[in-house]
Amino acid sequence: MSYSFFVDTSRCTACRGCQIACKEWYELPANKTRQTGSHQNPPDLNVNNYKLVRFSEHLEGEKIRWNFFPDQCRHCIDPPCVYIGQNYEDDAVFQDTKTGAVVYTDKTRKIPKDGFDSMREACPYDIPRRDPATGRISKCSMCYDRLVRGLKPVCVDVCPTGTMNFGERSQMLTLAEERLARVKKDHPKTILADVEDVNVIYLLTDLPENYHEYSVAQGSSGLNRHQFLAGIAAPFKRAGKVLSKSV
Repeated sequence: MSYSFFVDTSRCTACRGCQIACKEWYELPANKTRQTGSHQNPPDLNVNNYKLVRFSEHLEGEKIRWNFFPDQCRHCIDPPCVYIGQNYEDDAVFQDTKTGAVVYTDKTRKIPKDGFDSMREACPYDIPRRDPATGRISKCSMCYDRLVRGLKPVCVDVCPTGTMNFGERSQMLTLAEERLARVKKDHPKTILADVEDVNVIYLLTDLPENYHEYSVAQGSSGLNRHQFLAGIAAPFKRAGKVLSKSV
């Protein structure tokens, strides 16, 4: 049994409750940041922010449209970072077979710069970040420490609007399809982003590029996502290598 998020951006008000709750749960320190002319803050994901509500403002005819995007690791069903990380350091990165969570451990400190660069380049969503002070590579863990205790991810617990949803993958897929059918009546561009390949399923009511550069997978031109990930991961898949764990 695996779990998935369903992130319904049509309900997101950019309250940033999920962003703050994530930061508090992981006891992450404050960032030195700057004003960029946007309400989005900080400007990007970093080692102290595993979750970031992105703001995108653009003209739609004569009207200004704001799109909000709660960005985080997608916990890919076939995660290239796991293959690459394990190639450099055993047990530094693993995918839990029960939940589907992709988890980075403290052993990521031992992964050399070229290994981290490979992980970052292979991620179709530009997620992994490295702490220059400690060397640890980090990101959203699906609140793995809460999952093994029967609790939901903290971002889901605090969401007041129904944007963040979490449960068994089959249930989330059903909810996503129901919302897609309903929302598409008023917003014909609505899609479910990369639904077959990730455990964080986004409902987008606008074109993906009007949310964030990496709102959907970014890969090589002319390749679908399966082909792209297969090409990235193939050199790192070693016979007999353990790439997943179950607790």
